[in-house]
Amino acid sequence: MTTQRIYTLPVDQTDWAVDGSFETVFNWEYDDLRDRLITLYSKGKQKQWDAEVRIDWSQDLDPENPMELADEYMGIYGTDLWNKMTPKERVELRHHGQAWQISQFLHGEQGALICAAKIVQTVPDIDSKFYAATQVIDEARHVEVYSRLLHSKFELAYPITKPLKEMLEQVIRDSRWDFTYLGMQVLIEGLALAAFGLIRDFSANPLASAVNAYVMQDEARHVAFGRLSLKDYYPQLTQKERDEREEFVIEASFLMRDRFQAEEVWQRLGYPDEDFQEYVENAPIMLEFRKLLFSRIVPTIKDIGLWGPKVQRAYAEMGVIDFASIDPEEASVADERFAEELDARKAELDATIAAGQT
Repeated sequence: MTTQRIYTLPVDQTDWAVDGSFETVFNWEYDDLRDRLITLYSKGKQKQWDAEVRIDWSQDLDPENPMELADEYMGIYGTDLWNKMTPKERVELRHHGQAWQISQFLHGEQGALICAAKIVQTVPDIDSKFYAATQVIDEARHVEVYSRLLHSKFELAYPITKPLKEMLEQVIRDSRWDFTYLGMQVLIEGLALAAFGLIRDFSANPLASAVNAYVMQDEARHVAFGRLSLKDYYPQLTQKERDEREEFVIEASFLMRDRFQAEEVWQRLGYPDEDFQEYVENAPIMLEFRKLLFSRIVPTIKDIGLWGPKVQRAYAEMGVIDFASIDPEEASVADERFAEELDARKAELDATIAAGQT
C-alpha cells in the first residue's frame, strides 16, 4: 500500500526540501576517544535489532480504539462536544487522532535520520562520528516501524505539522554541529521520549506498547549521546554564544509545546475551529499532557549547562521547571530496562507455547 492511498492530503502537496550548507569535517585522530562515548557506541552496536523479528506484527489494533487508550486522554473528553458525539463519531475521532499522533512520530523519526547523518558529517570528534553512525541505522528502523504501523494497521496517515516542520527546518538548516545536537538530540527527541512513554505505559494494546517501548530503548541512548557531547562542549563557549543557544531553547520549547494540538484532525473531521481552540488549549488533560512532554527535556537542558535565568523563567512560566530534579541517567536506564523486561516476558511466553506443542 502506498502512502498516497492512506494520506489525508496528496503526497505531492506536501513535498518539502530544505536548503542549507555546512562543512564536512574529517578527523585523523582515530585514537582520540572518550570512554563514555565509546561505551555508548559499543552499546549502540550491541543493541541493534530487527523490527521484522523483535515485533510480533500478527497482532492487530482495536478497530474502535486502535491503541486502546482511555478516552480520558483525549483533549475534548467530558466536554459538551464529546458528550454530543455518537459512538460512530467517537470511533472516527479515536482513529484519526491516534493516526495523527503516530504520523508525527514517523515524520520526526525521518528528521532524526537526516540529522544523525548530518552529525556524522559535521561533528569534529571521531568518537561522536562513531556513535552517530549507529544512530543512523536506529532512526531508519524507527521510520520503518512507524511507517509499517500506519500502513498495515491504521491505513491512515497525516502530513507533518507546522510546528514540527518549522523546528526541523531550523535544525537542518543551521550549519553549527552543536545546534543539530541541541535541536534534535535534546529537544525533539527529548519531547518524543515523553510522548512515546505515555503510549508505552498507558496503551492496553500490546503491539502499540511494544513498538514504543523498543523505539524508546534506542532513543534513550540518543538523548544520552546529545547530553554527553554538549556537556563537554558548552563550558568552552563564551557567554554570548551560550546566550544565543539559550534563546534557541526558549523559542523551540514554546514551539514544541504547541506541536501536539492536532488541529489537522479537527479540520479533517469538520469540527468548528473555535471549539477546537477552546477545548484543546484549556482542557485539563491537555494542559497536563503538554507539561509531561517536557519531563525529559528540562533535566537535560539543566545538565548540559544551558540553565541561565531566562531559561529558568521560561520553564517556570510553562509550569515544567520542577522536572529539573529528574536524574536523566536514571530515566535512560529505566527506558532500557522496560524494553528488556518486555523481551523477557515474550521469551517466556514463546517457551511456554513451544513446550505445549511438544
